[in-house]
Amino acid sequence: MKTMMMRVALGALLSAALFGQSKIAILNTQKALLDTAEIKKAQADLEAKFKPRTDELKRLDTELADIQNRLNAGAGKLTPQVEADLQSQGQRKQRDMQRRQDDLQADVERDRQEILVKASQRMQEVVKKLADEKGYDVVIDTSNTVHFKAALEITAEATAAYDKAHPAK
Repeated sequence: MKTMMMRVALGALLSAALFGQSKIAILNTQKALLDTAEIKKAQADLEAKFKPRTDELKRLDTELADIQNRLNAGAGKLTPQVEADLQSQGQRKQRDMQRRQDDLQADVERDRQEILVKASQRMQEVVKKLADEKGYDVVIDTSNTVHFKAALEITAEATAAYDKAHPAK
């Protein structure tokens, strides 16, 4: 229902724009944002920041696989005590790994959201300024557009304007 109402409103807006000879631009906001130098640098910074924790998870995964291999190789040959000890170690490592994985995912998501919220606000300001400079009456995101002429798209311009206004540090 909400999507249908948005399309009706968008259709009315486009009809009014077309009859009034308004200038329309199309923007892939997500692509424009993700292509900025600032976001690319932020992604690299996030990867570097969380690499030690990612490496630790890989190490734990290797240790867990080693325990599983020892259990498989020793099936029927290990004493019940040794088998129970290995299973206990594996369960502890599995819980530890899951907890660390969950913590890492939450921290990455939190940092990513902070970056995207700030960059999205900046992109809105850049697009508004670009629209004012170019005389666009309406800028529509591609996610709300079924079809458009490529000449109307300003995604690359928006990315370039963002990079100029907010250079990666």
